[in-house]
Amino acid sequence: MTPQRSGRLGVGIIGAGRVGPVLGAALAGAGHAIVGISAVSESSRDRAEAMLPGVPILDVPQIIERSELVILAVPDTELEKLVSGLAATGAWQPGQLVLHTAPGFGVSVLAPATAAGAIPLAVHPAMAFTGTSLDLSRLRDSYCAVTAPTAVQPIGQALVVEMGAEPVMIAEGDRADYAEAIATAMSFSAAIVNQSIGILTELGVESPGRVLAPLVRSSVENALSAASPGAVLDELGDIIDSAP
Repeated sequence: MTPQRSGRLGVGIIGAGRVGPVLGAALAGAGHAIVGISAVSESSRDRAEAMLPGVPILDVPQIIERSELVILAVPDTELEKLVSGLAATGAWQPGQLVLHTAPGFGVSVLAPATAAGAIPLAVHPAMAFTGTSLDLSRLRDSYCAVTAPTAVQPIGQALVVEMGAEPVMIAEGDRADYAEAIATAMSFSAAIVNQSIGILTELGVESPGRVLAPLVRSSVENALSAASPGAVLDELGDIIDSAP
C-alpha cells in the first residue's frame, strides 16, 4: 500500500486511552478518514464513541489492514511487544505510515515494522491529555516532538501541523532526555499544585482549584517568559531543535 501524500489518509488508531481518540479527532478535522479504532474496556469504548462518533471499533489486525497511517497510542511498556508481535504475524504493510506517541522512544522501536516496509514516525504531543474535546483546543497551543528518518521528517511535521500543533524535531538519541524533561515538568507541576490545594482545603477554602488556577497559570507564564530561548535549550542539554 502506498499512501497518497497529497491527499487524505485512511487513519487507524490502536489504543483508545486519552491520547489516541483526540489525535484521531484532530486529524479527522483536517479531512483525514478515521477507518477504525481499537478499544477493549467499557471506558475506552465510551471515549472512542464520544470523540469519534460513528468510527467502527475493530480488532488490531483489521485496523492495520485498512489503514494508510496507523497511530500506536499505547502505554510505553506495551509498545515494543505490540510492534514486534504484529511483525511476527506479517501484519505490517509496505509504504504504510506507522506513528507512535511514546515520549521516550524514537523510531528504532518500530524496527520490526520498518523491516516489513512500513514508514516509521515518533510523534509525542507535549501536553497533559484529558481524553475529551477540551484537548482539541489545547492541542492548538502545544508542541509535538517529532523523530523520523530525514526523508520522512516533512511528513511528521505536516501531520503535526494538520493536528493544529507545532512540530519540534528531536534526535533519535535524545528521546530519553526529552522524555525526562517532559516527565519532570508534569510531575513537579502536579505535586506542587496538589500540595497547595491540600493546604487551602484544610483552611476551609471552597473550590481551591479555582482560587489557584489564575495564580498557577500566571506564575508559569512568567517563568517561561523570563527564560530566554538559549537558556531553555542549555537547561535541556540542547536536545530540542526547533523546526523551521
